[in-house]
Amino acid sequence: MRVFDRTAHARHRARAAAGFAGHDFLVRRAAADIAERVGGINRDFPLALDLGCHRGALAAALTDDANAAAKVEMLVSADLAPAMLAHARGPRVAADEEALPFRDASLDLAISILSLHWVNDLPGALIQLRRALKPDGLFMAALFGGDTLTELRQSLAEAEIECEGGLSPRVSPFADIRDMGSLMQRAGFALPVVDADRVTVRYADPMRLMAELRGMGETNALAERRHTPMRRSTLMRAAQIYREKFGLPDGRVPATFEIVTATGWAPHESQQKPLRPGSAEARLAEALGTNERKAGEKAGG
Repeated sequence: MRVFDRTAHARHRARAAAGFAGHDFLVRRAAADIAERVGGINRDFPLALDLGCHRGALAAALTDDANAAAKVEMLVSADLAPAMLAHARGPRVAADEEALPFRDASLDLAISILSLHWVNDLPGALIQLRRALKPDGLFMAALFGGDTLTELRQSLAEAEIECEGGLSPRVSPFADIRDMGSLMQRAGFALPVVDADRVTVRYADPMRLMAELRGMGETNALAERRHTPMRRSTLMRAAQIYREKFGLPDGRVPATFEIVTATGWAPHESQQKPLRPGSAEARLAEALGTNERKAGEKAGG
């Protein structure tokens, strides 16, 4: 299934590379969170991968976090756009998330920050990452979740239907927190954990938000997008709807970014496993200090 035009996405990413430092606040936020998590794990990672590294925000975050820096010996940066990769430090490789060039069981740690939401076959990419990890290797990813840009999505859809009598895809579909948990299990990761960080950013007007998305390299790369520019009248109407529906008392407008973080381990025999059903040695009712009743049995008076 081809949801995204990867060539267009690579072009957008390359275009944003030079000025990305002025629009990378979400990547830096997610990188700092990931670095803190790595620092809290009681083990070392001799070889780590930063997949979709942008300009190297994760490398900088690991350097700034003494606990994390002590645990990662070598970090390899990889990105779809060589123009982004040129600004990263250390070992680098131009690589597509959909076709990883890494040998099976070669990595101790694989991290991806705000890049995997542009992958057409996310389950396939996760499987490739799990296979590239050594047994008991760690995978961590931050990607945009389902509530991201909900205000912009609604405003563009309403304006296009009103002004042009139809609707074209303008904002990417994003996986929500429940989807990611299922996808991690489907890809074969053990002990998966998924959580979300909801960030609300305020802009002077919707046009500033759209300019920010361009600076991030996050503009429309949907395969079924229209290849002609949006009519100016439609764009102006979308901005008006945005202000009417979501405008704040100070005249600014909010934009929601949901960052979903997923963590999982490549399977290994040493990892904890669920107990066999019926193997419990203590009764839950006793621990709770209550009476146990069979299913369907009514409680007494």
